[in-house]
Amino acid sequence: MSAGAHQGPAAAGQLEQLLQQVSPGRYDAYEALLHALAAGQVWMLLWQGRAGAADAQYGNMEVDGLGYAPCVTSAPELAASGWNRDHEVVTGPEIAAALFPDRWGLWLNPHAPGGGVGIPWLDLRRIAGGLDRLPAGPLRISEPVIDIPQFYALLAQNAHRTPAVRSLRRAWVQPALGAPYLAVGLDLYDTGQQAVDSARLMIQQSIGAVPDGLPVSTVAMNDEYDPVALWMRASTRPFFDRDGYAQQQPPAASYGYGYPRPY
Repeated sequence: MSAGAHQGPAAAGQLEQLLQQVSPGRYDAYEALLHALAAGQVWMLLWQGRAGAADAQYGNMEVDGLGYAPCVTSAPELAASGWNRDHEVVTGPEIAAALFPDRWGLWLNPHAPGGGVGIPWLDLRRIAGGLDRLPAGPLRISEPVIDIPQFYALLAQNAHRTPAVRSLRRAWVQPALGAPYLAVGLDLYDTGQQAVDSARLMIQQSIGAVPDGLPVSTVAMNDEYDPVALWMRASTRPFFDRDGYAQQQPPAASYGYGYPRPY
């Protein structure tokens, strides 16, 4: 992983200023921190090896059963930390893309008073994939409470005529920031472009039955990193199931799915 272009003191200062504003329940401040991280860079602490070497390994720490790689947010913070091994300067999107697939988070300034701030891997996934494209967590996920049988009936009817669709599931998602929405889980027999296009057309043909003002989003059920897809697999049965294979599962807790529980 190569180091990115150096950021100026102003960018590092903004990241450190936002770190001081993050506290339990302050999702606006936390979201601003994620945006600053996505536009900036961090100093990754190397437990062994040198920057750019094949044997280089980031440090690691565990908090509440989740793994994090520690880093600092500027050269002055690196000096303040007393870290005497090597380090690597990496952009926020680069380190996010490197860590989240292995379900590792990023811990900013663990040496700071109060212990710094941890970014769970689900939020690194958002940085890597686009903060505006993926909902802000922790997500409250539950069974939909809005009764729209016409939409589900039309969607199931159109799914019957779309051979690529194996099954459909649904969930009600309340992001930490932003409007709640109905998520439709798409389980396809294959993920080729033709299959994806046919599923998109199926949604377009059905969306007219959704009441005005109700946001609807689709989720790929084969995405092993999507918290909504993971919840639907664990907690729901399909409302359309071409193969009839699904077993009823006990409902999972809907609080903050996939994130550490706040204190």
